[in-house]
Amino acid sequence: MRVLDRIRSNSTGRLALKVGVGIVGGLVVAIGIVLIPFPGPGWAIVILGLAILAVEFHWARGVLAFTKRHVQSWTHWIARQSLPLRALIGIVGMLFISAVVWASVKVSLHIDLVQVSLDWLRAR
Repeated sequence: MRVLDRIRSNSTGRLALKVGVGIVGGLVVAIGIVLIPFPGPGWAIVILGLAILAVEFHWARGVLAFTKRHVQSWTHWIARQSLPLRALIGIVGMLFISAVVWASVKVSLHIDLVQVSLDWLRAR
């Protein structure tokens, strides 16, 4: 018998598992959502949280399957495109990430990275 089946075999274990998975999965999804605008694995963390929630919640399995389908669809579409278009998509992605980093540093640290870079170039 699997561990989860053993836990689910009584009503207290079933409730504790559902609550525990809900809390842990919800926290992981929330952390991932907070991290989405920043460079790094924000979306991957959201997907990990959905995978945790999918252990106990049918709706999370559906959202996870939907997400997987669309990520694979996007990946296959990109792979079929010409090299110049893939390069353009990459450049647009890098510009977006750069804008997010600039805005994050500007808002949180009150440092304008563009101005700092221009000042550094002028000083050389």
